[in-house]
Amino acid sequence: MQIEKFYYDNKIVKYFAYATIFWGLIGMLVGLLAALQLVWPSLSFDFAMTTFGRIRPVHTNAVIFAFVGNGIFMGVYYSLQRLSKARMYSDLLSYIHFWGWQFIIVLAAITLLLGYTTSKEYAELEWPIDILITIIWVVFGWNMFGTIIKRRTGHIYVAIWFYIATFVTVAVLHIVNSFEVPVSFWKSYSLYAGVQDALVQWWYGHNAVAFFLTTPYLGLMYYFLPKAANRPIYSYKLSIIHFWALIFIYIWAGPHHLLYTALPDWIQALGVTFSVMLIAPSWGGMLNGLLTLRGAWDKVREEPVLKFLVVAVTAYGLSTFEGPMMSLKSVNALTHFTDWTIAHVHIGALGWNGFLTFGILYWLIPKMFNIKLHSKKLANVHFWLGTLGILVYAIPLYWGAVTQTLMWKEFTPEGFLKYPNFLETVTQIIPMYHARIFGGVLYLVGVVLMIYNIAKTVKVGNFVADEATEAAAREVVSPKRMKGEGWHRWLERKPIQFMLLSMVAILIGGIIEIVPTYLIKSNIPTIASVKPYTPLELQGRDIYIREGCYTCHSQMIRPFRSETERYGEYSKAGEFVYDHPFLWGSKRTGPDLAREGVQTERNYKPDSWHYNHMLKPQSVSPNSIMPAYPWLIKNKLDISRTKKKIEVMQYLGVPYPEGYGDIANEDLKKQAEKIAANLKAGGIETTSDKEIIALIAYLQRLGTDIYNK
Repeated sequence: MQIEKFYYDNKIVKYFAYATIFWGLIGMLVGLLAALQLVWPSLSFDFAMTTFGRIRPVHTNAVIFAFVGNGIFMGVYYSLQRLSKARMYSDLLSYIHFWGWQFIIVLAAITLLLGYTTSKEYAELEWPIDILITIIWVVFGWNMFGTIIKRRTGHIYVAIWFYIATFVTVAVLHIVNSFEVPVSFWKSYSLYAGVQDALVQWWYGHNAVAFFLTTPYLGLMYYFLPKAANRPIYSYKLSIIHFWALIFIYIWAGPHHLLYTALPDWIQALGVTFSVMLIAPSWGGMLNGLLTLRGAWDKVREEPVLKFLVVAVTAYGLSTFEGPMMSLKSVNALTHFTDWTIAHVHIGALGWNGFLTFGILYWLIPKMFNIKLHSKKLANVHFWLGTLGILVYAIPLYWGAVTQTLMWKEFTPEGFLKYPNFLETVTQIIPMYHARIFGGVLYLVGVVLMIYNIAKTVKVGNFVADEATEAAAREVVSPKRMKGEGWHRWLERKPIQFMLLSMVAILIGGIIEIVPTYLIKSNIPTIASVKPYTPLELQGRDIYIREGCYTCHSQMIRPFRSETERYGEYSKAGEFVYDHPFLWGSKRTGPDLAREGVQTERNYKPDSWHYNHMLKPQSVSPNSIMPAYPWLIKNKLDISRTKKKIEVMQYLGVPYPEGYGDIANEDLKKQAEKIAANLKAGGIETTSDKEIIALIAYLQRLGTDIYNK
């Protein structure tokens, strides 16, 4: 047997580890700022780039793609080399991947702060960055599969199964959800509209959680947990069931984000069914991880690394139980659009992703620097601060969510809404937001202690950039199944076939759910009274998106008595056929706006109300937590791209008259002058060429097609 000597590349792992720590700190600080702004809106500083609507997507993208993303690559580059008994396929590809990913993160932060956004949750980045992401993801996959193919081991270990599924599925999700038609270098419109856009987005959004925040971390769990415990994984057979059941079922679950919406009922039912089924494979994976530690609980009490890993796997189990429960329509009716979703997401993000990352860092850094961790005591303090921080963060949000949703739904004995003013339900839960801030600070202090602990470890350690090792050369074996070899054992020798079978497993659900909405017209019945937006309203809608208003307001009235009493007639699929992108929202920090333009005795809002509300929200809604938008009053509306916007909409199927782009600005100016005249009649002097005029036009249009039919 020939023994070959080679070297593992620890340098790339170190780079990704440092990036994980750096972006984790940045992402959490931005999250803390966003939490503070919900209590003290003045912390938006009346500056466009620091409003909650722009800060919040920076926070989510920084935590998901910068902190967790770099954490994934750190763990994959370390474990893949050792599981394959081979150095990475190409050092050049490794460093293109690293610097390309950091460049994408910086671009994402800058563009989101500047208001360049698609408005799609976890997919807000505009089309040039989408293309960059695709290129860098291909570089990562090329490097990963090159390493797997040249491996010195006969079979690919379970962790690599999850890496393969992650690469394939994220590629499919990103490409399908990112189909958009550019208007300019930093502006595009989604290829999909309304119901179809919502379905594709949450097929992507839920599975971004599944295949970016979950499956790669399960791969890391299957490698680092047995390594840290020095024990084999509990069950090989359970890992097979866990993997295939998880990737097949997960892809169907996206519609559970759209229950009680205008999405066809049969798709909602599929989403609920497969979401409940997810409990089985998810808990199978959790139990496989925890049972690996059987007989090693004394070691868990002593080793902070194992403490982090155990709580991480437990948080995974809690999140994957809670998610299916929230998918039940009776539960969803209470939890959707509330802070329950925020608490649920953070149990996964802070507990599962955060703690697993911290445990890996505490285990991996001393290994690469050939030294013991500077202080186990500090690591233990970090563990308890983090655990307490998660509890203090999440529990008040659960409490606040139940309080608010019950207030939304409460009626007086006479049959009227007890709390018709949405703001009453917001001010009631402000104390819970204070507690959330305290929990976040505790968690952040723990992270700062970890950075100090790791810095001290690195300072005195001796980094091994190229770690020498040796392994037997891989023997050439028959591509056919050998006698007595199970089908899965054979598949583990065939990474390309494994990848293709994984792709088939994840494509089935998406195809069955999405394709019929295009082929069967009855899924999206049209409404004759629904017309395209006027040029001014279209410009106003783009401003609404730019300012991130969709992060706090929904535009989807569910068929509940409490909602139809509060907002008006429930939303229908045909209302959204010209909406590129859809703006249904996922959280109500403010009231629903689907019928905002409908003037009733209860909801009478002249143009002057909207003007004052954007200039100083508290002047018309005392105790409001909405930030001010004074720049909209000053900024001149850019109408240089109106024609291009109309032409792109026509390309997408919006029925503007032929050649309308050439005269669109004339209609825009006429409508703007009417709004300016209305404002003047209300005692407000302004010119018709300001951004606020366009935004008012859009807000006053919302819902009127249905009521004016």
